[in-house]
Amino acid sequence: MQIFETLVVKISRGLDFLAGLILAATALLVVANILGRTLINHSILGTYEMVGFLTAAVVGLAMARCAVENGHITVTFILERFSPAVQRIVEIIVGIPVFIFFLFASYNLFRYGRLMDVSGEVAPTTQLIFYPFVYLVAIGFVVLALTVLLQVIKLIVGGER
Repeated sequence: MQIFETLVVKISRGLDFLAGLILAATALLVVANILGRTLINHSILGTYEMVGFLTAAVVGLAMARCAVENGHITVTFILERFSPAVQRIVEIIVGIPVFIFFLFASYNLFRYGRLMDVSGEVAPTTQLIFYPFVYLVAIGFVVLALTVLLQVIKLIVGGER
């Protein structure tokens, strides 16, 4: 169990670091586009597309780290009125379908990325292949699913929240 938790935490941190690098690159792209448009009256072709792809990758890659640190917003004002045992049971009951949903989402994202790869679909303005960005989001969802699974297992085995 400890090995699984360590692995999930390390992978989520690594993906979060990659998300930070991509976010920095996105900011540089936007600044370069603004400066180019302002100083030399020439913008970077496809900036809007690239910012969209990069932002999707950032969100997809950063979700698992947020879940590891319980950074997501939860509405628990009703659940807080119950005993810790009831809260734990409800979190387990909710966590299992959430895990299945994230696995299903990642599977379909991988399928969609593969379909885009095989069909040769590219971005309309830049003609850039963008299935790698879909794969990045899919990887993020896999790690998010593993994070939820880890939380459910911890609730079942040790009652940790």
